[in-house]
Amino acid sequence: MATTTPSRGRRRAPSRMTRAAGKAAALQKPRVILALLLLLALTSVMLLDGYLRAEVGGDERVRSNASSSKVPDKVLDGGPILSFRGGEAQSQSVPEKTIALTFDDGPNPTWTPQILKILEANDVPGTFFVVGSMVSRYPSIVKDLVNQGNEIGIHTFTHVDLSYQSDDRIAREMDQTQLALAGAAGITTTLFRAPYSSEADAIDNYSWPVYKKLGEEGYTSVFVDTDSDDWKRPGVSKIIKWATPSKSKGASVLFHDAGGERSQTVKALGTYIKKMKAKGYTFTTISGAIQQGNGQDAQAGQNSQQPGSEQGEQREQAGGQAPGGQQDQQGQQPGQTGQLDQSGQAGGVNSLQAAHRTATGTTLYEGKALVAAVAVAEWTVPGLAVGLAVVGVAVMGRFGMMLILARRHYRQRNKRRFSWGPTVTQPVSVIVPAYNEKECIANTLESLAKSTHPIEIIVVDDGSTDDTSQIARDAARSFGMTNVRVIRQENAGKPAALNNGVRSASYDIVVMMDGDTVFEPDAVHQLVQPFADPEVGAVAGNAKVGNRNTIIGAWQHIEYVMGFNLDRRMYDLLRCMPTIPGAIGAFRRDAVLEVGGMSEDTLAEDTDITIAMHRGGWRVVYQEHARAWTEAPASLKQLWSQRYRWSYGTMQALWKHRKSLTDKGPSGRFGRVGMPLVVIFQIITPVFAPLIDVFTAYSMIFIDFKAALLAWLAVLGIQLVCAAYAFRLDREKYRYLLMMPLQQLAYRQMMYLVLIHSCITALTGGRLRWQKLKRTGEVGTPAGVS
Repeated sequence: MATTTPSRGRRRAPSRMTRAAGKAAALQKPRVILALLLLLALTSVMLLDGYLRAEVGGDERVRSNASSSKVPDKVLDGGPILSFRGGEAQSQSVPEKTIALTFDDGPNPTWTPQILKILEANDVPGTFFVVGSMVSRYPSIVKDLVNQGNEIGIHTFTHVDLSYQSDDRIAREMDQTQLALAGAAGITTTLFRAPYSSEADAIDNYSWPVYKKLGEEGYTSVFVDTDSDDWKRPGVSKIIKWATPSKSKGASVLFHDAGGERSQTVKALGTYIKKMKAKGYTFTTISGAIQQGNGQDAQAGQNSQQPGSEQGEQREQAGGQAPGGQQDQQGQQPGQTGQLDQSGQAGGVNSLQAAHRTATGTTLYEGKALVAAVAVAEWTVPGLAVGLAVVGVAVMGRFGMMLILARRHYRQRNKRRFSWGPTVTQPVSVIVPAYNEKECIANTLESLAKSTHPIEIIVVDDGSTDDTSQIARDAARSFGMTNVRVIRQENAGKPAALNNGVRSASYDIVVMMDGDTVFEPDAVHQLVQPFADPEVGAVAGNAKVGNRNTIIGAWQHIEYVMGFNLDRRMYDLLRCMPTIPGAIGAFRRDAVLEVGGMSEDTLAEDTDITIAMHRGGWRVVYQEHARAWTEAPASLKQLWSQRYRWSYGTMQALWKHRKSLTDKGPSGRFGRVGMPLVVIFQIITPVFAPLIDVFTAYSMIFIDFKAALLAWLAVLGIQLVCAAYAFRLDREKYRYLLMMPLQQLAYRQMMYLVLIHSCITALTGGRLRWQKLKRTGEVGTPAGVS
């Protein structure tokens, strides 16, 4: 054993390191929070979109055949317009020879504009009872509807039967619809029609308290007395027939401008209007019908004020109030900002829109914010859905390609006749960079002592503050190793330690490993055989997790076997291997020096040097039979730190070598094939992958639990097949695959957050220091873990 004078690397003053560490720590927390906030924001957008589509908070229950014993007879037998003045129920009918056209369930981007054109062409107004969620999605239609002189009423926000809902839910349904109207058209309204309602005599003991409560808040509830039943799509002639009032009666007529296919409604409407006009009918809004009724009542009241008139006496006793006279009696209504003037105008609104109130102040701004948020959701969610579908197809395609190419790689490399060329027997140099590896360095040297291939061992102590160097020397003596050199250098980082080892190497082939890794006896021999091919410049070995008996270790074991080694088989055949693992890799010494050695430009020096080898025109291959056992992070915190560094370092390396995209010839193969694959499958698709899981959870909870669960299980099944095949190729025990479902639910999400965190760091120009993981030394010789 020999000890050489240390080769001086770049000195890092402790004070600078301390300051850098403190600054890095201060910057990482905000970036983690930003990553979580980004995922939370996208989740919120999805929930908002689901709420608008009644997938979140939807309630399809509809009450029927309930008793109406608590409902006053005068309401059950009264007209279709119900108001509460002074807490007393007042019913009103549409005047004779008058029709109030009403439309439910809109607005709809297909049918509502067509209906508006027909109304405008026939100079007829309508009263549209709109669903708040639809208003939020199609605000421009609502604005056109109001500007044309039509009237708006509330049909709840999510089209639920309010008789099943709590007082808080009822208030939300009304308030949110008012906000949507304020944001879309700058108005609020006092008209209300309950979903699934029909004629007034259908009010029951459950819905009656709802109408009373809303009436006390100033709402006028509107029913129908003539139903076209157009939702049944019975044909144009029947729609017209069913919408025609009997004799000369006035009517509140129900049509629909949404909720399904409404082409028959559109065809019937124009003909119906012409037919009713020919019969002498006039058309008005609900407010217009109320005003006409009030006018008739007022005239009747004047006539009845003659001396001795019994009707006049009753009027006087009733305080002179006329049924339905709420517009000029009640004052402020929900969202109201102005009173009716003497001409019947409300805030400058047409008299046929007397239920409208101009939205101002907080209501207006909150409404605009709601409409803006919905617009974001309307664009974001469908875009994400398409993007995730593309990602899903790409990922499934990658799985298929991995299986095909991995099988081909295995068969090719395990044929009896396969050979890289003459057996490589010359000695090689094994470089072991070490920083505070007192727990592991003895095990590492013990495994190398059993190597079946002639080697020299160069331990480069990168300024350790523990007894790493002395333990290495003592271990070499105890194992009778005379081929070990321990080089001490001031702390300069792993790349500098590796470069020091390369410069100090005695042989043309150098093997690089980590100070916490143990090699199988034939690992070095297997690793260097591909160098029989003069085109090969570097070889990736088969790194395995030694401490796999914990949950975190088992998860990483699955990842190493499936995610790393199966990938490497594919990349090997495509000749675009992106990374030689730091735990076990071999290089031609001259090739390393030719490309400038191990670079300190990135935190992923293994990826950096691998891409540099490709660009230097060298071939990089995978040797599955060269196995090494490494100690994986044992805690979530250490795992996060390691993967954060890997992920960020990979991005740095890809950016550094971005010009490989334009390289020509063999040196450009990585840029043409490897770079796109790594960017797509190691950065882009994983960034979107959390949203796939969010969509899956969303679908399970709010849409179709069974279908979503089956889809998730199908994807898990495909991954299990891939993993099982990878385990078979590596001759691993299948029992660890029992942890895979839990890995998908927990571990995979963490990896996604790490990647998002790394992307944010890269986009914000952050810098990341090398992060030393705490080692336990529990990975001993290979015999102890196999």
